[in-house]
Order: sequence, then structure tokens, then C-alpha cells
Amino acid sequence: MPIRARQHDTYPADLLDQPADAPESVHAWWAIYTLSRREKALMDHLLRWEIPYYSPLIKRKSRSPSGRKRESWLPLFPGYVFLRGNEEHRYLALKSNCVSRTLRVADGVQLVHDLRQIQRLIASGAPLSPESRLQPGTRVRVRTGPLTGLEGVVIRRRGRDQLLVAVTFLQQGASIAIEDFLVEPIV
Repeated sequence: MPIRARQHDTYPADLLDQPADAPESVHAWWAIYTLSRREKALMDHLLRWEIPYYSPLIKRKSRSPSGRKRESWLPLFPGYVFLRGNEEHRYLALKSNCVSRTLRVADGVQLVHDLRQIQRLIASGAPLSPESRLQPGTRVRVRTGPLTGLEGVVIRRRGRDQLLVAVTFLQQGASIAIEDFLVEPIV
């Protein structure tokens, strides 16, 4: 099967920049749990119906058995697509035959905050490591550099300090290597 070209991970492009003060009954956030490896098919379906969604994609490089270099875009959170809409939008997503279940997000403002941070982390271009089942640690804020203002937790992986940026609702996140002089503790 050929590797798909990169597709848009956000529709519309300014979805995470839109005001979060819309009534929840009109534009609620939903975590759509997809069937195995069906995230991109669901995103195609939502795009055709012009339903707002976000599913962060990260670049992965690999080699084929014959040694060819491959570049693909994989979901940072396998199995999840975030949808913003009403019950009708959720129903249209269910009709795609890609959905296992849907979960309404109780705190949409917190979710958008977390997703914006993940979006900035991806945009930085630094290599990311997906993280799941978060563990408590020191909460910090980046004070200098291209990630200034990002908040997360410092964790230790493979002898290096990593900044873990989390999507609290999923208990998953992404981490990036960081030097301790770039961060300050959040009090």
C-alpha cells in the first residue's frame, strides 16, 4: 500500500484560535475514538462535510526492507480525532464507519489550551516522542527560545531531561528534549 501524502491535520486552519466562549450546546468538543488505523479516513470524511476537527500528525522516517527512505505522517495520539461541533456533526462522524465511540469533552477550554501547546511543539520541528499514562513531576514553563511560554512537566527518559506537554483529557502527550536552564518552575 502506498504511503499517503501529508494531509491537513486541522480544519479549519484557525480552529484552535477561535474563541472558546461559544455555548457548549452549539459547539462542544468531542474525542472521537476511531477503529484501528482509521484516523485519516475519518479526517477525510469530516473534511468533505466541512466539520471542524484536529488530529495532530507527526513526521516519522523509516526504511523499507530494501533500504529506501520513507517519510510518513502518523497521528500523535493513535485512535483519536478531536471534533468541534454539535450532535448532528457527531452523528455525521458516526456515519463514516470509522468510529468506535465518542466522548464528550467536559472542559473544552482546557482541551484547546492543551492542543495549542501540542500544536506549537509540533511546529517547532524538534523530534517528538509520544508519551502515554502521565506520571506526576515538576511543572515548569519554558522561559526562553522558540517554545517560550509552553508549560509542561519535566521527566527523565534515557538519562536526559524531557519536557512533557500533556493533553490531560487523554492522559497522553508528547515530550521533547530540553535543557534545565531553559525552564523555570511554576509556583
